Amino acid sequence: MPTDAKEVVVVIGSGSIGLAVARRVGAGRTVMLADYSDKAAEVAAERLRGEGHEVTTHVTDVADHAAVENLADTAAALGPVTHVVHTAGVSPTQASIDRILHVDLVGTAMVLDAFARVVAPGGAGIVIASMAGHRESPYAPEIEHALATTETSKLLELPFLQAEQVGTTVHAYALSKRANSLRVQTSAVAWGKRGGRINAVSPGVIITPLALDELSGPRGEWFEQVRKVSPAGRFGTSDEVADAAVFLLGPQAGFITGADLLMDGGVTSALRTGELTMP
Repeated sequence: MPTDAKEVVVVIGSGSIGLAVARRVGAGRTVMLADYSDKAAEVAAERLRGEGHEVTTHVTDVADHAAVENLADTAAALGPVTHVVHTAGVSPTQASIDRILHVDLVGTAMVLDAFARVVAPGGAGIVIASMAGHRESPYAPEIEHALATTETSKLLELPFLQAEQVGTTVHAYALSKRANSLRVQTSAVAWGKRGGRINAVSPGVIITPLALDELSGPRGEWFEQVRKVSPAGRFGTSDEVADAAVFLLGPQAGFITGADLLMDGGVTSALRTGELTMP
């Protein structure tokens, strides 16, 4: 690493939320955009470069352990990794049970492990989870404990994560996002040993291309009911998620680590009170 290297912001997933966070924390730093799609990463990088940011790209499949480890090492070689923003994931409409578990659950666990090795002292990370992780939780204590503490390489061996036990992609997504929250909590110890912090944000329906897939899918009618019944009375924006993420990444949140911020416009509240029911 050059002695005069700039701080590095790693953004995994070059969608709307990732770009919104990058715009807020990328100035004066090197932004590394990592994505499964080289084309998507380059298109996003050009947008940021056109706004004055210094950006490099890296093709990464977060479901591939070697690829995730390589991403962390490549980022650390560029300079001190002070910000890690993990937004990559697939939705119940987009993917199979197997793919959701590999990307959303195990992929996030591997990112947490890899960057715990390289985060710079004083650095911080954020995982974009989902309100879905709060919808069906808490699970039985033994399930919660297993999701939180099982060695990453053995997660998919857990009996309750077998496809026939999971049942549907909706449940696979909820389990994965609950695991994200729990893994962030337990990963805070490893990140802390390097002087870093790690937190999660669990958004509700945020209007992004991924969300639009869901809204136009078989659960579209239910999502419209969500909008009407939720206390906020609307869906959220990427900028609102980015504002929350920037707070958790910044010095004002220096005493916050291992936490999960639920920002869903009150959807979970409506579910708890019975104002809203699952389809």
